[in-house]
Amino acid sequence: MELRARLIVEGFLTGLHRSPFHGFSAEFSEHRAYHPGDDLRYLDWKVLGRTGRYYVKQFEEETNLRAVIAIDRSASMGYASEGSISKFTYATYLAAAFAYLAMLQKDAVGLALYDHTLSTYYPPRAQRSYLGELLAALDRVQPSQVTDTAGALEVLAERIHRRSLVIVLSDFFDDLDRVATALKHLRHQRHEVIAIQVLDRRELDFRFGLAATFRDMETGQEMVTQPLQLRSAYADAMQDFIEQLKATCYAANVDFLQVVTDQAFDRALREYLVRRHRAR
Repeated sequence: MELRARLIVEGFLTGLHRSPFHGFSAEFSEHRAYHPGDDLRYLDWKVLGRTGRYYVKQFEEETNLRAVIAIDRSASMGYASEGSISKFTYATYLAAAFAYLAMLQKDAVGLALYDHTLSTYYPPRAQRSYLGELLAALDRVQPSQVTDTAGALEVLAERIHRRSLVIVLSDFFDDLDRVATALKHLRHQRHEVIAIQVLDRRELDFRFGLAATFRDMETGQEMVTQPLQLRSAYADAMQDFIEQLKATCYAANVDFLQVVTDQAFDRALREYLVRRHRAR
């Protein structure tokens, strides 16, 4: 898992001029010209875009970021269409890449795994050796059980005692009213929150055969149907759900990002960076 995370991150950083994680800083002081070896986290992209010149920000006092990556490990995350990795596997690889990036910048990073409850929690730490422990935890776990994203996030909000960046990786197939309450709870405690919806391409385009049996991965309930006849109605219902999820996040002042398991990881990381940069 660590090798995979390193390869994802190194490939991603090849075409990037800075780290995706910004430390929270107490007070901005001034600019100075960039010199080789300077920390690229503090490169001022607005100045670069305006002048074409590289300047870094100097701070009177700096502290590192604390991040907690929360992953939905419920049974629905185990879905994978033919030729694809599961949503859960994709989420763990993405989480590993985030953790590796954080450690590169000496930021503290923690991990939370949940299904119908918060089943695993590693508080944020900045030690390099801690990364192996987090990645080993990701390697051990398999998706199972029903989901309760809202309940798990409510518990997580009480477990994080210092202001942090909370990244939630889930398909969010849950009661959105309750999810909204949980997200607002995290924001009320001054955490920054990113909701990353992980989907399989077939969940978006519903391109299945002429006849198919669908099984609810959490309840086991099955239904035989004609996908072609349902595709249009399904697409409308899924789009409505996604728009409701977006609205839920925006109402809670939470950033929303959707990724699909057939997308390259660097694309997902880059889109995440753009959203975070615009939101700051």
